[in-house]
Amino acid sequence: MKEITKEWLERAYDDIETMVEIIDNPHLTNIVALHSQQAIEKSLKAVIEEFEIGVIKTHNLEKLFATVDNFIQFEVDWDLIKKLDALYIDARYPSEWGLLSYGKPTVEAAKKFYKLAMEIYDVIKDFLESYPNEK
Repeated sequence: MKEITKEWLERAYDDIETMVEIIDNPHLTNIVALHSQQAIEKSLKAVIEEFEIGVIKTHNLEKLFATVDNFIQFEVDWDLIKKLDALYIDARYPSEWGLLSYGKPTVEAAKKFYKLAMEIYDVIKDFLESYPNEK
C-alpha cells in the first residue's frame, strides 16, 4: 500500500476515534455527522490514491463512490449517504440549519452514521491491505 494511501486511512480513522469520544452526546450529533462524512470521504480517497484514479476535488460521497466503483463496490444505505452529504455542509455552517427539513440529527441517527462510516472504513482498509502491492 502506498504511503499516501496509508495517510488517508489514518486521517479517516482519526475521524472515527473522534466519533467514539462524542457519540453519546446529544449536543454533538451534527459533529458526529460531519466526522462520519469525513471518515467515508477520506476512506474513498484512499482508494483513489492507491489506484491513481486522479485528483478528485469533491466532498460529495455519491460521486466518490461512483469514482471507485471499478475497483471496489459497496452495498450501502444510499439514503444515509444522501443525508450525510446534506448534513456535511450544515454541520459546519449553523446558519444553514433551517434548510434541512429533518434538522439536527438525533443520537440514534448519529449512531447510524458512525456505524456506516466504520463499516466503509473497515471494508476499504481490508481491501487495500489484501490487494497485491506491486513495486
